Amino acid sequence: MTMDWLWFGQVTMAALVDVAFAFAVGSALLGAWLDKDGRAVAAPAHVASMRAQRSAVAAAVALLLAQLAWLLYEAAAVTGSTLTDALSAVPTLLAQTHVGHAWAFAFGASVVLLVMTLAPRAGRLRDALLWLAVIAVAAGRAASGHAADAGLASAALGIQTLHVLTTSVWGGLVISAGFAVLPALGTSTARAVLIRVAGQLSSTSLVAVLFVIATGVFGAVRGTGGSLAPLTLSTWGHLLVFKLTLVALAVVLGGLNRFQALPRLRRTASTMDARTFANVLYLEALAITGAFIAAAALAHSMPGAMAMG
Repeated sequence: MTMDWLWFGQVTMAALVDVAFAFAVGSALLGAWLDKDGRAVAAPAHVASMRAQRSAVAAAVALLLAQLAWLLYEAAAVTGSTLTDALSAVPTLLAQTHVGHAWAFAFGASVVLLVMTLAPRAGRLRDALLWLAVIAVAAGRAASGHAADAGLASAALGIQTLHVLTTSVWGGLVISAGFAVLPALGTSTARAVLIRVAGQLSSTSLVAVLFVIATGVFGAVRGTGGSLAPLTLSTWGHLLVFKLTLVALAVVLGGLNRFQALPRLRRTASTMDARTFANVLYLEALAITGAFIAAAALAHSMPGAMAMG
């Protein structure tokens, strides 16, 4: 692994893809939860509902653009050429490599995701297509990484798909709510909606985190080859430790909100407790964003077990 401009470009674009995908997933969930409360223009939750819908559209657009940029960097890395010269290699990359096939699958699903976020308010068909697109994007993202080395029908790829999906649910809810949606529920008239959404966010995140940890342990063991040595003796191991530190920090912050800030908010419904919950959630969103960046670097680095032979 050479940390040159191509590597940094790939990692940057991959991180943007992961963050944008998570933001779209989280915004879609929040939009569904706020749909009924925010339909009327005069409703206290209307602004938050509109933010969730617009965030989902903006994130879906960013996802498509970041995927296009990542593909160009991937072509440049494969051919060892400049970004401009790599354009001619893109068709070959798409047609003849499993990375190209996985990218095309994820990109096609991302187009469907964007169309569904632009569609009218939630309906059964629209919701079904949206979440099928989300699962397909997760599968395509998983297939473009190291998990695909074991084969497209492997348990490793299935577990990695679940990891990407549940990470996007947890991370997406936190970053979308922390950065965009929950601040719009800060008024006292929207306090009841805030408490309800905060409870839904906390419960859904808890379930997602359990899956993230379980699937993440499988991936970590596979990457280290069952040995602790790669954690200290390889760049991949250092990146993994950094990512796990950020994930642990996010879990602690989420736990503080779930077991301390949220129960207090439910009892008092005070502005101070509402701000405490939102502030802790914002810090959790920052930690998760950092974890997404570390995960992108991991995906573009040789696994520790392979690096050590």
